[in-house]
Amino acid sequence: MSAIPTAPPPTDSDEQLLAQLGYRQELRRKLSGFSNFAVSFSIISILAGAITSYGIAMAAGGPLSITVGWLFVGGMVTLVALAMAEVCSVYPTAGALYWWASALAQRNKPAWAWFVGWFNFLGEVAVTAAIDFGAATTTMAFLSLTTGVTVTAWNTFLVFLVIIAAHGLLNTFGVNLVKILSDVSAWWHLVGVAVIVVVLAVVPDHHKPVGQVLFEVKNATGFSFAGAAVYAVLLGLLMAQYTYTGYDASAHVAEETHDAARSAPRGIVSSVVVSVIAGFFLLFAITWAIQDYDAEAASALKLPPAQIFIDASGRRLGEFLLLICVVGQFFCGMASVTANSRMSFAFSRDGALPGSRIWRKVNPRTGTPTNSIWLCVVCSAILVVPSLWNTSAYLAATSIAVIGLYIAYVAPVFLRLRHPDFRPGPWNLGRWSRPVGWTAVGWVVFITILFVLPAAWPITWANFNYTIVAVGVVVLAAWLWWRLGARHWFTGPRHTVAEPADVDAGSVG
Repeated sequence: MSAIPTAPPPTDSDEQLLAQLGYRQELRRKLSGFSNFAVSFSIISILAGAITSYGIAMAAGGPLSITVGWLFVGGMVTLVALAMAEVCSVYPTAGALYWWASALAQRNKPAWAWFVGWFNFLGEVAVTAAIDFGAATTTMAFLSLTTGVTVTAWNTFLVFLVIIAAHGLLNTFGVNLVKILSDVSAWWHLVGVAVIVVVLAVVPDHHKPVGQVLFEVKNATGFSFAGAAVYAVLLGLLMAQYTYTGYDASAHVAEETHDAARSAPRGIVSSVVVSVIAGFFLLFAITWAIQDYDAEAASALKLPPAQIFIDASGRRLGEFLLLICVVGQFFCGMASVTANSRMSFAFSRDGALPGSRIWRKVNPRTGTPTNSIWLCVVCSAILVVPSLWNTSAYLAATSIAVIGLYIAYVAPVFLRLRHPDFRPGPWNLGRWSRPVGWTAVGWVVFITILFVLPAAWPITWANFNYTIVAVGVVVLAAWLWWRLGARHWFTGPRHTVAEPADVDAGSVG
């Protein structure tokens, strides 16, 4: 067996910490604390998730799910983010979630790393697919309004392919370009939301009563059993829960961030908190400006907010508001490919993906994992293929993203809570660590069950929620691969420098 290469002496505290964790500096460390925040904020993207999945909550729960549901889910997600950030402060590596699981597990470390990594990979691919498919849906609505092109499944899929290919190319060019576009994206989202809120507050001739905006319930799921309205409201929480995904990106780009032990945890938490606040104003304004609920929900544009913009502010101004969303969603997808590729690169660096020798290569010219970028693009495109015949494809992609990511999010938190010797890093929750952590774990257990349940009745091939099938296939494949071979050779994170310090239970914190 060849010896692990010894890295050159680390040149700063970030490289020293990374060396203690067992890795040499391969990726370019170019991101500031703001840029780290901007990547996660761009992936959460209230101009993407909250707009493209608005119709989910409009049909399941209505305004109550959209506005109050947003705040409730936002509060629970903030707890998850806080618990994750505390672990990230100790282990700021690109592998993030599966690496943390390996470090914190007291037994079966390789198995924990293996399954958490596969859940993370599934979630990353699904969220990229959902973001760019949503961006294609919004783009098609914009093109339909401005050029008259017909919105069809094939046209939307073709636009999706163009968008995700563009995101692959932009990420291939290097981290400097990603940094610039991520910084622009953060400001675009903040200013864009402000513009939409002001227009929808000032321009419409009339608004819905505030009481209806906050508490009205709608149920267009087809379920009519006793308590169906409550069930619908719970299903509608998927809009918010899906939007609040991707903030683990701050951890995945930690090896490219200055002062990562503090900046990456701050990026995780601040991206969620800012999204909760700005997203509520956006969703309240859109729901407040509804002119004809039933007509806008059934709009041929396949995107209820687009019809609401037009009805509330007029054709031209409505198109301008939609254009703001189109650009924001493009930024969002670009950042998602960035995070997805870094996770895949790190997982391949540890030999866990088929063809790892290919995906772990770093382009010496750009300092980016080029092959991993295109692996993520292709996998995400495959996941969207069912949209050509299944009307629930977007809902399924969002559910798969939520389940895959959130299981990966809280598994390390669960292990940290059970580890008696965990020593926090420079960013920590102090005495609030355990109550926050256990609440986060409980919430994820609840939503994992909720979002595999049927979302419409009667169930047909066209509206079947295939989330449970997609998740089950990946879990079964990962389990079979583990049992038939991987457990004999996968030992968890592999070090790229000799003799790293003991990183178990936060010893580098």
